[in-house]
Amino acid sequence: MGFLSKLVRHKPVELLQAEAGKRGDFRRVLGLWQLTAIGIGGIIGVGVFVLAGKQAAINAGPAVAISFLIAGIASAAAALCYAEFAGMIPVTGSAYTYGYAVLGELAAWLIGWDLLLEYALIVAVVAIGWSGYVQSALTSMGITLPVWAQGAIGTGEGHVFNVIAALVTLAVAALLIFRTEWGARFNTVVVAIKVAAVALVIGIGVFYINPANWVPFIPARVIGADGVGHFGFQGVGAAAAVVFFAVFGYDTLTTAAEESKNPQRDLPRAVLLSLGISMVMYLAVSMVLTGIAHYSTLNTDAPVSDAFKGLGLHWVALTVSVSAVFGLISVLFAFMLGATRIWYALSRDGLLPGWFAHVHPRYGTPHRPTVVLGVFTALVAGLLPIEEVAKLVNIGVLSAFIVICTSVMILRKRKPDLHRSFRTPWVPLIPLVGIAFSIWLLAELPAITWKVFLIWVSIGLLVYLGYGMHHSKLEKQ
Repeated sequence: MGFLSKLVRHKPVELLQAEAGKRGDFRRVLGLWQLTAIGIGGIIGVGVFVLAGKQAAINAGPAVAISFLIAGIASAAAALCYAEFAGMIPVTGSAYTYGYAVLGELAAWLIGWDLLLEYALIVAVVAIGWSGYVQSALTSMGITLPVWAQGAIGTGEGHVFNVIAALVTLAVAALLIFRTEWGARFNTVVVAIKVAAVALVIGIGVFYINPANWVPFIPARVIGADGVGHFGFQGVGAAAAVVFFAVFGYDTLTTAAEESKNPQRDLPRAVLLSLGISMVMYLAVSMVLTGIAHYSTLNTDAPVSDAFKGLGLHWVALTVSVSAVFGLISVLFAFMLGATRIWYALSRDGLLPGWFAHVHPRYGTPHRPTVVLGVFTALVAGLLPIEEVAKLVNIGVLSAFIVICTSVMILRKRKPDLHRSFRTPWVPLIPLVGIAFSIWLLAELPAITWKVFLIWVSIGLLVYLGYGMHHSKLEKQ
């Protein structure tokens, strides 16, 4: 086989479908609602508790609800494409595996390699944010950590290592090493607490809405002293670009395909259910939040809690804060699970050392990549400031969206009669919408993100050319 032929060799979809029901690497223990909880856990987090208020104050006013709607439509386009692949190829690996089946080995390797880093960095970012909530709660109870343990170097005088952020990533990794159903049950409980908190915000807040706060719904465009524009229709679009990063996460549940009891039926449903439920909550919270408080007052670190404090409902504010602390754990769980399953899939296919493609003999989980990723994310979360880590995320997820949407169109042309338990509607319109939004958002990312992305991709190419290409299972076949 020639060099170029090796780069584009792919796994036949029919072979993947035939193997899907026969693989016994994992224990099939996840039902529809546990999968949906993983998706909701990955989606609902900082977006509902922080971004909705901040973007209302900075860019969109009460029309932040429209921003979420725009972002939701863009994300739904990719979700529909994910749903088709999840039902058609119910194999661990998500976008990596789908790309392997359609675009070839090199493209699949690059997207898997990139998602591995992206998911790990998202875990670190959320862990650092979670640490801030917990330390604030501890301080209010009169408990203060040693100065050196409060944060990374550069985040404050005397800070050396963010101990709480490191510990929570190690704890989530440990949870994922034990039986998958144990972690999934814990995650479902955490997600239920988070959803209940959002329901409380909506149920209580609706009685305190002042319609005058919604006027004007789209504030007039203004230019700040720094020359940056705010509000107007451009502001609504700018807010949509920001909140888009709060409306994905459902892709993580597709990495657990081989742990699903009925993947061809449940994975597409879970993808669409998790995004649908999350979008309803985002839209409702946006309207309630801008109805109970003027949008100009919402640019705080905890806008939802602060809005209820302004109404004198301190017990609601406290409930929301506590729920936010619990809720972020489900985000950690979803993205750590996604990262470990992608690493496992890369190793099982021979693109990374096969030593990582072994499941625990007792717990049936990929414990080796989980341990390594747990330690890696703990070090990143402990040693780096949140601003520096946050700049590096999202490019991999957007790249995966482009791969998935493109692959759906290619496979519809290449193999139109292939069995699909779910079919993306309005092809090629829906995939093209997903691709267009992803390209637009990629163009909005800061330069540092692109630099790190190119460095990581370059390292990935060296690893592939030096190891993966020669050890690929397809090479041996």
